[in-house]
Amino acid sequence: MLQGSSMVKVRSARWQKQRTLKLLEDGVTVWCQSQKTSSRAKEQQSFSVMEVECVREGCQSETLRQMASSVPEGRCLTVVFKGPRKSLDLLCSSEEEAQCWARGLRTLQERVYNMTHREKLDHWIHAFLSRADQNRDDKMSYEEVQKLLQLINIDFSEQYACSLFQKCDRSADGRLDNEEIEVFCKELLRRPELDAVFIRYSANGCVLSTVDLRDFLRDQGEDASVTHAQSLILTYELNEWAQRNHFMTPNGFTMYMLSKENCVFNPEHQRVYQDMKHPLSHYFISSSHNTYLTKDQLTGESSTESYIRALSHGCRCVELDCWDGDGGEPVIYHGHTLTSKVPFVEVIKTIEEYAFKASPYPLILSLENHCSVEQQTVMARHLKFILGDKLLLKPLSELESSSLPYPEDLKGKILVKGKKERMVEGGLSGSSDLDSSEEEGSVGKSSAMKEDKKAQAGVSKLSPELSELVVYTRSVPFKSFDYAAKNPPTEMSSFSESEALRLIKDSGMYFVRHNCHQISRIYPSGQRLQSSNYNPQEMWNAGCQLVALNFQTAGEQMDLNRGRFLQNGLCGYVLKPSFMRQPNTSFNPENVGGGPGHRPILLTVQVISAQQLPKPEWDKPSSIVDPQVWVEIHGVPIDNIKKKTNHVDNNGFNPRWDCTFNFTVHVPDLALVRFVVEDHDYTSSNDFLGQFTLPFTSLRTGYRHVRLLKLDGSSLSPASLFIHVKVTPCKSSAEP
Repeated sequence: MLQGSSMVKVRSARWQKQRTLKLLEDGVTVWCQSQKTSSRAKEQQSFSVMEVECVREGCQSETLRQMASSVPEGRCLTVVFKGPRKSLDLLCSSEEEAQCWARGLRTLQERVYNMTHREKLDHWIHAFLSRADQNRDDKMSYEEVQKLLQLINIDFSEQYACSLFQKCDRSADGRLDNEEIEVFCKELLRRPELDAVFIRYSANGCVLSTVDLRDFLRDQGEDASVTHAQSLILTYELNEWAQRNHFMTPNGFTMYMLSKENCVFNPEHQRVYQDMKHPLSHYFISSSHNTYLTKDQLTGESSTESYIRALSHGCRCVELDCWDGDGGEPVIYHGHTLTSKVPFVEVIKTIEEYAFKASPYPLILSLENHCSVEQQTVMARHLKFILGDKLLLKPLSELESSSLPYPEDLKGKILVKGKKERMVEGGLSGSSDLDSSEEEGSVGKSSAMKEDKKAQAGVSKLSPELSELVVYTRSVPFKSFDYAAKNPPTEMSSFSESEALRLIKDSGMYFVRHNCHQISRIYPSGQRLQSSNYNPQEMWNAGCQLVALNFQTAGEQMDLNRGRFLQNGLCGYVLKPSFMRQPNTSFNPENVGGGPGHRPILLTVQVISAQQLPKPEWDKPSSIVDPQVWVEIHGVPIDNIKKKTNHVDNNGFNPRWDCTFNFTVHVPDLALVRFVVEDHDYTSSNDFLGQFTLPFTSLRTGYRHVRLLKLDGSSLSPASLFIHVKVTPCKSSAEP
């Protein structure tokens, strides 16, 4: 990989270009040679292994599948990226080379994932050192140091930059050699705010004794036992003398504070820690809308790779918008629009492969079915043949056919959500019922759908073979809460965002009760042609389980979704609070001045500093960011609030705020906390730099680092915030 390999980049049978792929010396960047000279093309000439979602061997992409008869499958490779970047289809010169690159990229991904924050920091600074060393002599002149400071997003005064250079230039030859560069980097990466915390707890100002460290851990709200304190010293203290005497030096303390053990997110919540033996209706379930789309709903591309991305991020309900295709084979696309089509059979193959790679818990296929009876039968055949034993075909037991099972009992199973015929006097019934989800249509397809309905009125439109695949998730139109309460919990309804908001406002308590009994699916308005999203928090406040979002559209709404499902091992299922699981609950999200769920807590957040913030991708190389931080609470209406720091001029490297905010959170079990960093601008809207969202109940107290994420949810490492968190129950928090 370091030597480089000649490959063919493939976009179609007619578009194939020779490219050279080479792993750069930093061990994470792959360079792809191209003759293009535009800035956009140059950006696409390289990628980081941190941007890779997965590597697929063989003819696995739509493009390569179409060419399967003309290319050797063993030499084909597809790199699927996180976010909107198009996948890279490659034809290698040999099967061995394809296997080498596939194995190599996966190994590098694992290596980067397992790197400590300090290792990522060292890697980050040395990558910039390499870029700043313009004459490639492995030394740094003063001019190259100035270039480095600009690259890492900091605007030191000329006087400070010069004095720092002279301090490190021990040989006084006007150039920093290897050892002097290391000293320079250590000086740059010093953390005075961490030193201040160290001094506060150190009895002698030089080291932390085991007693000192236990005091610190106690204030952090952590295990303050002698055993734990000494295990931390053994893990993070590199000085052998200090280790032997059970001391922690400032360097060891810094290593500990930068480690994953000090992340603001509770590490206990990184595993499945919730009770998974409640009915499905008692969980929030990560859900995707128009899963097949990569962009907008009018002209966007449909792709199996969108399913890979959603499933890889723990999504447990994906949507399949099914229409009649050529040659008797159904296709998936946004009907009556210019979106491209992807064969139904290819989507099911992809789902079969990726359904349980990120989570073992049940996957729901939400079928928006517009096919003829004949092609529905084809769909049923593909589902049964391809999914095999993974497809749930009958209730877990005859006694449970009218009640919802537990996620634990459905591990490794795929459920079909759709219409189902049922026996009534005189024959079958239910095939003419229109599920609300089939009325999602955008402006472009609503009139055509009406014609379809008129033409098929009075005729059975449901294939018995497809109908029998629906076991626990039968789609029915919503009539009223009273009507639904008399029907089995295995029936479920879909609501448009506007319909759901109206029900929340007019009948909030009854909606919460309904969602204890049956599952509700919420979908975006058909007017959202650009695949924008609604606020999912409003739907979770009412206990709605399948809050379907456009995963392809980054932004605040998807940040909240990722934050909600960050807990419970990223498995895509989060147990609703107990006050939302009671059949006769009086909880109303519109009125939480008291009653169930109301336990006010005072949250105090001190935003101390940030480290290694990026520049916006479109900024000029010479620009330096002016960062400011928002701390936001998202929950029931009474809890929604945002507060911001001042901005720091010209420093994205190590800006300091020391700004404290207080929030009263009335219903903490539903609240999310979001940290957002922006580049302040006087003349236009602020640019997004990074964010991190997590459940209030997963927030750790004490001094913590917040690992920031990009707009698409991928890591922005080593960019972080340093904060202090304090949680205090309010005096009136006793729940009646």
